[in-house]
Amino acid sequence: MGKQKKVIVGISGGVDSSVTALLLKSAGYDVQGIFMKNWTNNAPNIECTSEEDFMDAEKVCDQIGIPLHQANFSADYWDKVFAKFLSDHNAGLTPNPDILCNKEIKFGAFLDYCLDTGADYIATGHYARIECAGDNIQLMRGLDKSKDQSYFLHQVSGIDLNRALFPLGELSKEQVRSIARDNNLINANKKDSVGICFIGKNNYNDFISNFLGKNPGEIVDENGTKLGSHEGLMYFTLGQRQGIGIGGVKGREQASWYVAHKDQNSNQLVVVQGADNDLLFSEGCYLDEMHWINEKLISESDCEVQIRYQSEPVSAKIIQTKQGYKINFSEPISAVTPGQSVVIYQGEVCLGGAVIKERISENYFNWAENRGYNYEVYE
Repeated sequence: MGKQKKVIVGISGGVDSSVTALLLKSAGYDVQGIFMKNWTNNAPNIECTSEEDFMDAEKVCDQIGIPLHQANFSADYWDKVFAKFLSDHNAGLTPNPDILCNKEIKFGAFLDYCLDTGADYIATGHYARIECAGDNIQLMRGLDKSKDQSYFLHQVSGIDLNRALFPLGELSKEQVRSIARDNNLINANKKDSVGICFIGKNNYNDFISNFLGKNPGEIVDENGTKLGSHEGLMYFTLGQRQGIGIGGVKGREQASWYVAHKDQNSNQLVVVQGADNDLLFSEGCYLDEMHWINEKLISESDCEVQIRYQSEPVSAKIIQTKQGYKINFSEPISAVTPGQSVVIYQGEVCLGGAVIKERISENYFNWAENRGYNYEVYE
């Protein structure tokens, strides 16, 4: 009989990572758990659940019968994830740090740490699948489309995915909870964590204000008419409707207001009325450095893209330009947001993706030029 393969599971204290460990132990692997400590800052009025989560992790590992260790990656997290999160906000972008966390921490520092301790694989509770295709490892959508997390994993390399196991990729969330209940796991009914990992239950703007402060400016409509004031462009994202803070405007229709532009030079927040306003829609986008999990698509290839987590995939064409890549959508999409990620699929296979540098919209470009606002074209 061959030696058991050693798998280290990132145990968060939640039901997904717990069932991951349980399934792998039942499959005959030598399983150990590691609770990752990625955050140590104690900002004022911020609730952190890490101590409670660690206690849940200890209890569930005792139930499963596997050892649990702690590893501190907070310095790596600050340097490689959180510092970029803050700098992107200051630059007017809307970052997604969970994507960078997977690349730099879970499949970077954590993976290296586990391999150095003799692990054959790492495992996480992601709802995604890994399949072999010849010499390549393919990242596939999870079978539960409502929980599919391949979007967050698109920056991980095929080489690193070859060292990963995702036992939940074939399961639905309800099946996972059912397995936990059948095995009397203490966290079977624990609520899922939502939102960005280090913000957790806290208000997003309250959290980042601890680090970015305020930079007040004007809120204006598309014609430059002042409607109100804001405390910093970093607290808004394109397409945002709630929390703008202007309410009804005398003499205007009662339609909702949406963020259409954040101008770094004038510090103006531009809002428009109605979800169907032309300034909210884009025909494509320019991309920052493209990451391919395996082989890159040739220019002019057809694909499907998602511009945010759980958005509907849209048919598109990827085109290589002199300055990188751009995506042309088959139909206009609302709220294409610089700083967010475009993730590229063909069928169930996730091919990779990139951060959005700028939207492509003739209506927006013409309007910005007439108003004297800056925009970039990367051809």
